[in-house]
Amino acid sequence: MAVFCGSRPGADPRYAAAARAFGALLGRRGHALVYGGARAGLMGVLADAAVEHGGRVTGVIPEALWAREIGHTGLAELLVVGSMHERKALMAERADAFVALPGGAGTMEEFFEVWTWAQLGIHAKPVALLNVAGFYDPLLALLDHMAAEGFLAPQQRAMVLVDDDGEALLARLAAYHAPSTALHLTPAET
Repeated sequence: MAVFCGSRPGADPRYAAAARAFGALLGRRGHALVYGGARAGLMGVLADAAVEHGGRVTGVIPEALWAREIGHTGLAELLVVGSMHERKALMAERADAFVALPGGAGTMEEFFEVWTWAQLGIHAKPVALLNVAGFYDPLLALLDHMAAEGFLAPQQRAMVLVDDDGEALLARLAAYHAPSTALHLTPAET
């Protein structure tokens, strides 16, 4: 499972607590974790908890971020790649699902890319948000607005799984069946 999250801890201590709990849950359940490879912020909290609870953790970090994000050396595997594009491609290849915890622009960019790939049928893996302390409420309102304004088909909007509980989210990921990605646009919509 690929998890995207902040290289900073965020202002609310509930974010780190949720990252710790989710990492521990992944470790206890035997899920392999692939993430951005940093020891800093929520990324480090998540990875440490997964390792402490028996999880296999793979980090993928670009050379340029190795020093800035403080690459994590206590993992089963740490892959240093040449670019962000390589990082995302390798994480996507190794993941069977994608979950975003709270984070900044990088987390959003990674989340939106894998969701877009799902919409285009590039993969059929589930994409989810762990909505810690309502962090993603404004984004969910925007996604609903996009759907209401006709920029997202209902099946595209429904692809984003959301829960505020890690165990419930894992259950939803396990039960996920990708919808048809065949969207039929009329000439006026193209």
